[in-house]
Amino acid sequence: MSGIVIVGAGQAAASMAAKLRSEGYTGAVTVIGDEPCPPYQRPPLSKAYLLGEMPLERLTLRADEFWTDQKITMRTATNVQAIDPAARAVTFGGETLGYDQLALCTGAPARRLPAAMGGDLPGVFTVRELADTDAMAPHFQPGKRLVVIGGGYIGLEAAAVARKLGLSVTVVEAAPRILGRVACAQTADTIRALHIANGVILHEGTGVEMLLGQDHVTGVELSTGEVLPADLVITGIGVTPATALAQAAGLAVGNGIVTDSLGRTSDPQIWAAGDCAEIALDGGRARLESVGNAIDMGELVAQNMLGANIAYTPKPWFWSDQFGSKLQIAGWNAGATQIITRAGDGQSFWYFRDGRLIAVDALDDPRAYMVGKRLIEAASSVTPEDIADPKVDLKSLMRR
Repeated sequence: MSGIVIVGAGQAAASMAAKLRSEGYTGAVTVIGDEPCPPYQRPPLSKAYLLGEMPLERLTLRADEFWTDQKITMRTATNVQAIDPAARAVTFGGETLGYDQLALCTGAPARRLPAAMGGDLPGVFTVRELADTDAMAPHFQPGKRLVVIGGGYIGLEAAAVARKLGLSVTVVEAAPRILGRVACAQTADTIRALHIANGVILHEGTGVEMLLGQDHVTGVELSTGEVLPADLVITGIGVTPATALAQAAGLAVGNGIVTDSLGRTSDPQIWAAGDCAEIALDGGRARLESVGNAIDMGELVAQNMLGANIAYTPKPWFWSDQFGSKLQIAGWNAGATQIITRAGDGQSFWYFRDGRLIAVDALDDPRAYMVGKRLIEAASSVTPEDIADPKVDLKSLMRR
């Protein structure tokens, strides 16, 4: 049996498989994932699911019947060991499966602290897979001491959930400030104030030397020499794209699996989508770690597998929920030269590069997010002066 094989069973893979069927593809579709469950949403793992507000059945992307009804073969708990591009086949568990076309949706696993630093001690967790959250959730008990290593969105979301559940929480960020790679200082200042107001202790510009403990983590030794007592530790220190399979198969790899504008890799029969894929973005090359990108690129690659020949134009958007506040982000803020702060229903921060609007962060201001997203996607000529002027109605800018 050949047909289309998709390696990985996350959001991109699920969107791709469903799109193949909705576009009329009748050949075999096989999705191979290493987790023991069918595709599910990942963002709630550090938010509603960890908090206990979202049951497992709402986490899954599709009911089991969907995959059966659509004649999509779902191989879970299965690791692909190798790709043979010449034979057009993948190997897993002693089994070989041929393909006409192959898609790599292998994602980006969480980075972990090395074992030499205590990263493998019981009580040390990451937040990337369902099993991670299921393992840590029982430890989220009032009075427990949590240390979060990494002040990015994942770490801060987990910190917010822990505080809501009554834990004592400290966040340690090695960079000079939280959200240093992903947001402007103004956004970081607002999020920092939100966490401090809710009792989170922040150590910025502070590294971690070692996790302490024998049979279970008991503390975190900082670069300052201070030791933070800990009943559990969460490491939110980023991800690494899963490129080993692609590299071993001779595909071009950079900061991810290199794809062209269609989502095709350096092998014309192999495609990639989602967190693992390096794409052209705003004049450069990047990976987009977001649900929106996984859905959009997964669906577009499905169409291109069937001959649509449509170039991918990313429309980045993200969100983060913390302490009842919602941060919504539109656009790609790399290379911003000017930030404009605007008050509205909440607060918004508008990124300009050489006078051109490229991104917006909107905190509790859905109107600003909606307008900013549309202006960015339309490549509007809105100016920093327009945004800075409180007399200018945001919606009026969309009529220009």
